[in-house]
Amino acid sequence: MTVRHEQIDVRSSRREETIDITPRVKAAVTRSKIKDGIVAVTVAHTTASVFVNENADPDVQRDLLTALERAVPRGAQYAHVEGNGPAHVKAVLVGNSVTLAVRDGTIALGTWQGIYIAELDGPRERSATITVIGD
Repeated sequence: MTVRHEQIDVRSSRREETIDITPRVKAAVTRSKIKDGIVAVTVAHTTASVFVNENADPDVQRDLLTALERAVPRGAQYAHVEGNGPAHVKAVLVGNSVTLAVRDGTIALGTWQGIYIAELDGPRERSATITVIGD
C-alpha cells in the first residue's frame, strides 16, 4: 500500500464563495500513480469547508451559499468576539473533509460532480491536504 500527501493552496476573493478544486485533486491522484484506493481531501480551517456537489450549473453553488445564509444568518447574535461566528457554524454543517474512491487511477465521481472548497470568512489564503491511499 502507498500513501501520498499533497498540499494545495487556494486563494478566495470574496467573503463567501465556492472554489472548484476538482482538476487539482484529479492531478494529485494521477501523480500518486495509485490505481485503486481512496482519496481524502481535508481543509484545516475552522471557517472553510470541502464538499462534493454538482459542477455543471453554477446556480447550484449560489443556491448552496444562499441556503447556508438562511440556515445560519449573519445578522443573528453570536457570542464569538471575532465577528465570524456564522462562518464557524457553517463550516461545521458542511464539514472539513471528503473521501472518494479511486478506481483505475481516477476519482470515482458522478458525471455532474465536482469537489469544492467553501470559503465562509474570506477573502483569505486557504490550504487543503490531498491524501491518496492505495495500490
